[in-house]
Amino acid sequence: MAFTSIKDWKEGIISNAEIDKYLVDGKDFIDNQAIFATLDRQRQPDPKFIRDILQKSLSITTLSSDETAALLQVTDPELWQEINQTALAVKKKVYDNRIVFFAPLYCANHCVNNCAYCGFREANSLEKRRILTMEEVKRETASVLNEGHKRLILVFGEHPSTDVDYMVECIKSVYSVQEIAAKSGQPTNIRRANINAAPMDIAKLKKLKEAGIGTYQVFQETYHRETYSQVHPANTLKGNYRWRLYALHRALEAGLDDVAIGALFGLYDWKFEVMGLLKHTHDLERQFGIGPHTISFPRMTPALGSWLSDHSEYILSDDNMKKVVAVLRLSVPTAGLIVTAREKADIKLELLQLGCTQTDASTRIGIGAYSDQKKELNKDKEQFTIGDPRDLDEVIREVGKLGYISSFCTAGYRCGRTGETIMGMLSHCVEGKYCKLNAVLTYREYLNDYASPETKEIGEKLIQQEIAEIEGADYFKQKPHLLTRFRQDYGETLNGKRDLFI
Repeated sequence: MAFTSIKDWKEGIISNAEIDKYLVDGKDFIDNQAIFATLDRQRQPDPKFIRDILQKSLSITTLSSDETAALLQVTDPELWQEINQTALAVKKKVYDNRIVFFAPLYCANHCVNNCAYCGFREANSLEKRRILTMEEVKRETASVLNEGHKRLILVFGEHPSTDVDYMVECIKSVYSVQEIAAKSGQPTNIRRANINAAPMDIAKLKKLKEAGIGTYQVFQETYHRETYSQVHPANTLKGNYRWRLYALHRALEAGLDDVAIGALFGLYDWKFEVMGLLKHTHDLERQFGIGPHTISFPRMTPALGSWLSDHSEYILSDDNMKKVVAVLRLSVPTAGLIVTAREKADIKLELLQLGCTQTDASTRIGIGAYSDQKKELNKDKEQFTIGDPRDLDEVIREVGKLGYISSFCTAGYRCGRTGETIMGMLSHCVEGKYCKLNAVLTYREYLNDYASPETKEIGEKLIQQEIAEIEGADYFKQKPHLLTRFRQDYGETLNGKRDLFI
């Protein structure tokens, strides 16, 4: 259908029928007053109750609202120390000691919305608008590949010029690019492109599925209704709270395997937002049998032309940010937790040690920033301010010093370990075993293809420790075929083969 104006296009976006079908007795799953009541009920929780909750988390079970609220209301520093220790134990139990790396690729900053906190908003006259051509998308992809990345998340504003057909073109362009690794001469390409985009109807989501995307990510921004209305004008597409709230329900119905939720911390009270993320998880599990593949908790940072981004009364402290991560790790133990380059390097490192599983590096969020502005951050083409612009090699070296192996694995998407399958494997602490094998293979690739001498020195020691753990693990001794396959694939990777996975 051709649209003669942005107004006509906007009128064709939202389908109430694709909201109402998920409601229960006409109501959605976010009840402000019920959340407040739960938080109030759990004030000054009994330490024994908290320790019982920690034991439940170690069984890799999604927590209830009351259990999560109780964790959020803890004030005793010693109890928080136990919470933090358990959060890391849960992370290691489910995901082992790997950190998955990715890079965001911003394809356009045209947008019809007027979100008060965002540099991309339509009314921001300070923002320089740009939409990447497919050749520019390919150049950006090549630049990211030459850092050593294997997975991208493509980011779009909401605008008719960057609707689903443009997204599909971008995905195809990304997958078409092949580069040669500078140190080894081996071919390299993006193995998985995820999407951060506006809510869509089921028909459009099926197009993304056909294009071969990985995870579909939509953040509610804030689950608090009144705040949502204040920061998202009612006359905009994003002003429809429920259209956004059920975006990922539609994605799962459309056949997308993995979905990702998130909230922008700093718009409203952090405890409420954690409860909102949990309620979102509960409803996805109730209606589809699986929770979110990942949860993000970006902290609001200054954005060009946005007064709110600097002056919100709910700006989150570093201490409370750590509590957000620890509680989410315990409350939704199967979900990957993403800490982004919005955070400064020191706090990001602390959050990684509280249970996060993914992060970005070499991050540039300006449109065309990888190939055009590699050493220059142009604020008039960015959505917000980043805190950690360090290159991938430096971040990999840093986490390696802490004993974390860097992973670029995308095997699950190619082996069918997605959706309900991966959730079951995660809850039984099996998926992490396969991920450990594949993480070592992709780490081996990085060390050979891109690593600086300093990073490679650290990595060589770490990778031998990982192999020793694999060889000595009871799980793999009971599955000798996996050990045999891993040894073969590792040897072939060491000798130049690429993209081997188990």
